[in-house]
Amino acid sequence: MPRRALLTITALVLALHWLVLGGIPLAWDTSPAPTAGKVFSTRSIALPPPPAAPVAAVAAVAAVAPAPVAAKPRPAPRPRPPARPTPQQTAAEAPSPAAPALPESPSEPDAAGASPVERATHDGDVSPVAQAEPVATAPAPAASAPGAPASVPEPAEPAAGVDIAAPGAGAGTPASTAPPPVRLPPSTRLAFDVNGQAKKFAYSARAELLWQHDGSRYEARQEISAFLVGTRAQRSAGAVTAQGLLPERFSDRARSEQAAHFDYTKGRVTFSANTPEAPAAPGVQDRLSVFIQLGALLAADPGRFVPGTRITLNTVSARSADRWTFTIEGPETLELPVGTTPTLKLQRLPRKDYDQKAELWVAPALGYLPVRIRLTQANGDYADLQLRSSSPP
Repeated sequence: MPRRALLTITALVLALHWLVLGGIPLAWDTSPAPTAGKVFSTRSIALPPPPAAPVAAVAAVAAVAPAPVAAKPRPAPRPRPPARPTPQQTAAEAPSPAAPALPESPSEPDAAGASPVERATHDGDVSPVAQAEPVATAPAPAASAPGAPASVPEPAEPAAGVDIAAPGAGAGTPASTAPPPVRLPPSTRLAFDVNGQAKKFAYSARAELLWQHDGSRYEARQEISAFLVGTRAQRSAGAVTAQGLLPERFSDRARSEQAAHFDYTKGRVTFSANTPEAPAAPGVQDRLSVFIQLGALLAADPGRFVPGTRITLNTVSARSADRWTFTIEGPETLELPVGTTPTLKLQRLPRKDYDQKAELWVAPALGYLPVRIRLTQANGDYADLQLRSSSPP
């Protein structure tokens, strides 16, 4: 019995580790893929129909074929030498001209040799990068079927920097890309209570955000831990510039560690997961530094960020890069474990399937550092981090 109980406890701990740590969305986490594992697809090949027998040949064969006898049986005829083919038979047996091309089948490969099914499989791959930068495609043929609507290419997204759009600005209105002023918050240690749901499993945990800088270098580390389960941590480190944070390395560790490395000399971000590279330029942030940078923007010029203002930044995870837009919602006073706290709420709404909804409350009294973070996945799982205490590091 003691051995059986020990095995049961071990299995329970492993299950909790898999469900909770693997499912907790920590900071700005990568949204889960619609299905687990690899996506398999089948490919069908349209074969041309067998060539019809030439009419002349059929007629010629019918002409020389012996007529069937319905009466009494007759002795088998003596073998005859093969008849010399007639001109009509020779013409009928000659190869026919090439048949016209069949209409393109939906399963036929394109010019690159990939079928639409394969292209859809790759396009649906949500490994990050799937959330990576858009890939240029070959131009569509000039001729199209009558009445078919012409495809409209999506507008190219800005390559780098921070875009700030005033309230009410339409999609076609250019956003301000001039480097905005920043004011970094002082080094602080924030402790959070965490409540959430991962794969329909409710959990409670503790989290800590440690933010430190000396005016030229910075380090941010966020860690979440649960009893009998373990920890999950994200870390961002880099330089401090006149425009704010310049990440150099971002890591995410749960059961294993994955990392993104920023190379501004070559203008690229590389990933330890061997996913496609992403462009790197001043203004790019990672999934942890992004809300420190947001707070620094707000602290430098609070009057500029009225409700409805949109802030867009290039944001890098441990596997991919994307453009994230946050909208200023307005001031709110929250009842948190630390007490009553005046805050300013920002929100990032899902842009595509399986994106997460991110809500962020920052406190002016703490240099606009986050005091509450609520992340909601497309499947309903969520994590709600609420400030319990703050102190010097």
